[in-house]
Amino acid sequence: MGGEMVAPGRAGPDDVVLAWEGADVVAVRLPQLSDSLDHILAALERGHGKPLAELDRKAKQETVRILEARGAFTVRHGVETVASALGVSRFTVYNYINYVNEQRAKARASDEQPQQDG
Repeated sequence: MGGEMVAPGRAGPDDVVLAWEGADVVAVRLPQLSDSLDHILAALERGHGKPLAELDRKAKQETVRILEARGAFTVRHGVETVASALGVSRFTVYNYINYVNEQRAKARASDEQPQQDG
């Protein structure tokens, strides 16, 4: 996620201080959400072994599904950041988000359908 370790004495109010046997040993400074999005995109790119913009449409839709599940689109300018990484327009990202939500709704509906004996 891109956190940074700092000395416990330098910890700020938003840092997480870790203790061992009652003594503070390190503080972890968590990144801002926008920095986390960049780290998530980089990790997805490493996982695919190529730039996200080179993925086919299905792989880009799956990438948007993963990012949506991780809250990427709650970050200010998240859609724009993802669109740039995928090499598509914001409109396309919104279409992918809608597609993901439709697929999720269909899956839920089929799970809730009562089983009929034959």
